Amino acid sequence: MENKDLIPFEGKPIRKVWHKEQWYFSVVDVVEVLTDSPIPRNYWSDLKRREHQLHENCVRLKLTANDGRQRLTDCAHTEGVLRIVMSIPSPKAEPLKLWLASLGKQAIDEAENPELSFERMAEIYRAKGHDDKWIKDRIQSIATRHELTDEWKNRGVKEGQEYGILTAVIAKGTFGLTPNEHGKYKGLQKENLRDHMTRLELILTSLSEEATRIITVETDAQGFNENHEAAIKGGAAGGRARRNLEKDIKKAVVSSENFLGLKGSDNKGALPPSDDTPK
Repeated sequence: MENKDLIPFEGKPIRKVWHKEQWYFSVVDVVEVLTDSPIPRNYWSDLKRREHQLHENCVRLKLTANDGRQRLTDCAHTEGVLRIVMSIPSPKAEPLKLWLASLGKQAIDEAENPELSFERMAEIYRAKGHDDKWIKDRIQSIATRHELTDEWKNRGVKEGQEYGILTAVIAKGTFGLTPNEHGKYKGLQKENLRDHMTRLELILTSLSEEATRIITVETDAQGFNENHEAAIKGGAAGGRARRNLEKDIKKAVVSSENFLGLKGSDNKGALPPSDDTPK
């Protein structure tokens, strides 16, 4: 397990993973720190049984276990962990609350000054071995993606399945592949596809999504069906750009290249943001 996956607290590690633009922490690890229970998993199970609402703050995410394998684990964001901490009688809770509060302040600072968030993302990608040119394109792709999804949200498109369908339409028009097909071509499993795109693939993805956003605004698309039409047109614009480029460079833009071999690439979950890659 990579040390950067861990937060040392009171001499014990708390595993963390980046999910939906914020850190999520292993609930079992937090329970172990606060209770010194010999079987923290059982303690957490009993706590969930007594207070059902605690589980509502959790999602199951893959974390590296002691045996080095990735396993689904109950995780909670800062607010969720604080709620769980409140239900555990322990003199160790106060310093943990202060630590989590500092993370909350960091999130507030980044919300007020988004450049801080981008700087942190650049540091994470740089630590994994990406060069600055790729990082610049990746961060631009994140910003473009968020601008598009903001339009979808404001125009009545539902997050989740509908976002995924529209994203797949754009990708299919651009590359001739859905995100799932594209990921398989690169030999990926659960990894974030965009974290393994080449610079050209990232640039074309941003082009198609920005074209879709502009078409969406210009046509005042409302609801899923009208935004679906805009997505088709945006993807087609990206597809034309890709085919014209391929004629000039005389090779395919879609690449099987990935970055699994970079240093720290086994540090799954450390890269933001999870909502940047459609499910």
